[in-house]
Amino acid sequence: MLGTLTTPLHALPRWTLVAPALAWVVLAGAQADLGRPYSIVLAIGLSGGVLAAVHHSEVVAHRVGEPFGTLVLALAVTVIETALVVSLMLAGGPGATALARDTVFAAVMIVLNGMVGLCLLLGGSRFKEQGFVLHGVSAALATLSAIVVLALVLPNYTISDPGPAYVPSQLVFVSIVSVILYGTFVFVQTVRHRDYFLPPHAPADEDVHAAPPHAITAIASAGLLLICLVAVVLLAKALAPDLEAAVEAAGAPDALVGIIIASIVLLPEGLAAVRAARANRLQTSLNLALGSALATIGLTIPAVALTSLVLGLTLTLGVDGKSTVLLLLSFFVSALSLGTGRTTVLQGTVLLVLFAVYLVTTIVP
Repeated sequence: MLGTLTTPLHALPRWTLVAPALAWVVLAGAQADLGRPYSIVLAIGLSGGVLAAVHHSEVVAHRVGEPFGTLVLALAVTVIETALVVSLMLAGGPGATALARDTVFAAVMIVLNGMVGLCLLLGGSRFKEQGFVLHGVSAALATLSAIVVLALVLPNYTISDPGPAYVPSQLVFVSIVSVILYGTFVFVQTVRHRDYFLPPHAPADEDVHAAPPHAITAIASAGLLLICLVAVVLLAKALAPDLEAAVEAAGAPDALVGIIIASIVLLPEGLAAVRAARANRLQTSLNLALGSALATIGLTIPAVALTSLVLGLTLTLGVDGKSTVLLLLSFFVSALSLGTGRTTVLQGTVLLVLFAVYLVTTIVP
């Protein structure tokens, strides 16, 4: 697909130009209050925006190369996700203080178990065994586990303010630590140890050997990627009331809303990661998946912490006992599954089973 992107703007498929425009048209129609049936149209516009975002992210990534390319989609999606969570918090007031926790926890579980598990299963079923650079994945897991435990587990055990929340000074400190850890990881990934995040070998894949797209094409795709991501988030926000109503009508826990929001926002990265795994580029797939989880929690937690401090809200961060067990089990299994530099369908199956357990125990706690 990327092999044809060697000339400027007309090299982009026409549907990738039309889909962002249609997404914004659908979004404009949502302002007319056309009723709940219009939610189907919103979902269609959302799907088109996601697919276009995946294509444009691949164009930009192919132009800038690894590992910078995998940062493009992760950072862009996370910035927009942060804006979505903060806006929903502002709209929901004190009752929405747990939304950030639910969304971030869902994103981590979706990435660690769902996204990585699916990539390993599909890649292993097609190529039997796949390899990656162990140093880079180990660095990502170590950084991610530290930030996640500090943000989502430790608040349950502090005594300055009993309960799943930090006092303001603790919240500020943990936010600063999260930014430092994520910033250090990005520095290691892109500068100091860039080779840790490069594919261990060049697979026989046309996307790897194809000439990079024209600079004008890449710039246009970068702009269209941003347009798509903003449209995706705004469409997700427009769908949120109907989603919340459906969750309430089904008698499901409020945490399910966080799972749905995280799934929608992570969909572009998930599709890109799966495509990379199926093309025997597991290193790129893991860079996308783990990088998105790191960016999500490393940027979202400080942003919502600042919002809660400015508005005087108590930010609920600590997850319950059941979620803590699943979270620690997920990190343990991920460390074992990705601890050899080689993966098969078995590791993917185990992670997907854990993801299914997470979904079932969320819906039926």
